[in-house]
Amino acid sequence: MRRIFVVGPRLASFSIGLIGAILSRGVHGLSNGVAKVPVLGYNTWNFFQCNIDQDLIIDTANLMVSLGLQDAGYNYVNIDDCWAEKNRSSTGELQPDSVRFSRGMKNLTDQVHALGFKAGIYGDSGWFTCAGYPGSFEHEDQDAQTLFADWGFDYLKYDNCAIPFDTIIQQGTMGKYVPMSNALQNLATNGSLSEPVVFSLCQWGWSQVWLWGARLGHSWRTTGDISSQWSSIASIINFNSFITQATGFYGRNDMDMLQLGNGNMTFDEAKTHFTAWALMKSPLLIGTNLSAITNETLSILTNKEILAINQDSVEPDAVSPFRWGINPDWTSNSSFPAQYWSGPSENGTVFMLINTLDTPSDMFFNLTESPWIRAGRQYSVRDLWAHTDNGTAVRNFTATSVPSHGVVALLLNDSGEEPLGIYPQCAVWFSCSSENGTYVDG
Repeated sequence: MRRIFVVGPRLASFSIGLIGAILSRGVHGLSNGVAKVPVLGYNTWNFFQCNIDQDLIIDTANLMVSLGLQDAGYNYVNIDDCWAEKNRSSTGELQPDSVRFSRGMKNLTDQVHALGFKAGIYGDSGWFTCAGYPGSFEHEDQDAQTLFADWGFDYLKYDNCAIPFDTIIQQGTMGKYVPMSNALQNLATNGSLSEPVVFSLCQWGWSQVWLWGARLGHSWRTTGDISSQWSSIASIINFNSFITQATGFYGRNDMDMLQLGNGNMTFDEAKTHFTAWALMKSPLLIGTNLSAITNETLSILTNKEILAINQDSVEPDAVSPFRWGINPDWTSNSSFPAQYWSGPSENGTVFMLINTLDTPSDMFFNLTESPWIRAGRQYSVRDLWAHTDNGTAVRNFTATSVPSHGVVALLLNDSGEEPLGIYPQCAVWFSCSSENGTYVDG
């Protein structure tokens, strides 16, 4: 039986009829083991937009194999908007563009599957998609049957353009996604599908989608569209720094597609972009032209030590800030987001240091500022970009000369008790005391 990756049941307090219908059918998420970790793959929109056809999709899949991206774990090839005819068939079905997808979508997904990939498709909850093609409003069951049971797609990016008037839809933001969720669950329960489907909600952060996205889908967009400028990267990191707790095995914040190789991003900015997306457990969907990809960009995308953190099947949490850099009071600053981050992983404690300044900088922190580090212990240090073991850290760590807009990614592991005789007795001296109440003076 095929089961859509829809998480629940955790909607008991809601009175919306459609949501109640989901609960009554026992929607499954974690138990099916599908999409437990973020999706890795490719999406056509950021570079090609509407200039897509069947040959581009197969060429992209072949490039992902030859470039080593498939071996690195990228296993989805996703078509975004503009794939359809502007009108439905006489019986209401979606139709692929008769010229650009002349061989049909079932033929396309068969080819993608034969190359060892899963295939993704784009849809919309409204009257039309964002580019003006048919949306799925009041066609959810029909479209789910067409896209997944008939054509064999494995992933649905579901947008939210051309929303019907309130008097017609009579739903809140979450409710607009429920009919498609129901339709996918219907296919799962009636045995029409043989493989799980990933349901990705393209609902932007202003609706506080991170508060409810896990009730319906595998991932949810948290901000507007990304651009290739550092200001866009920094702004998205900043916004997501305040909602990292929304990510886990039940679903994850989607920070939008990877822009590496597009625009004027420096190599250090590209490394920061990729590292932040990966360690914050965002889906990683490449949005560049693979036929013109540079070796530098490819080396970033295939960093297996960084990808291993993103794909950790034991520890689901994203890295979160433990210090807000130039914003010590945790106030939002889209140009200078949090600089000091940490989180758990299957193989140790992960640290991410981002130099948000416009000049190189040394970056210092006490280890126990991270909640994942124990006092009185020393830690081995692994550099996830240099791929080197860098000795042992005792109480604190300094990364020297971090490039402007650059990143340091570390994996620390407990290496036993710290050496005797270190003074002062506490690395973080505030309110540190001996048994008789004598406070340690830092």
